[in-house]
Amino acid sequence: MITTSLKDLPEESVSHNAEIKKKVMLRFGDLPHLTNFSQARFAPGQTAPAHAHQDMCEVFFVEAGSGVIHIDGTEYPLLPGNCVAIEPGEVHEVVNSGSTELVLTYFGLRVEKSS
Repeated sequence: MITTSLKDLPEESVSHNAEIKKKVMLRFGDLPHLTNFSQARFAPGQTAPAHAHQDMCEVFFVEAGSGVIHIDGTEYPLLPGNCVAIEPGEVHEVVNSGSTELVLTYFGLRVEKSS
């Protein structure tokens, strides 16, 4: 069993934008196939620039705030309660287009590359 609490975890920078802070609840190696389980907080106007992962799926759940996520050039809303799953290779960019903090809880799952 692994237990964590957000209140006890240190803040770290998100790899795609060092100004965006996250708290990592589970890390790579803690559970099979899991790359991370984290919560990130985007200030108004902050963006995690467009990128893709070839070896993982990523799932975002909107806890609070609002924004948009661009996936392969199409824009989708990020509103409280929304869940978005990103497939390997999909180019995605998260933008806090709202006036309050955007809070995303997310995780990644490592996928096997087909031969």
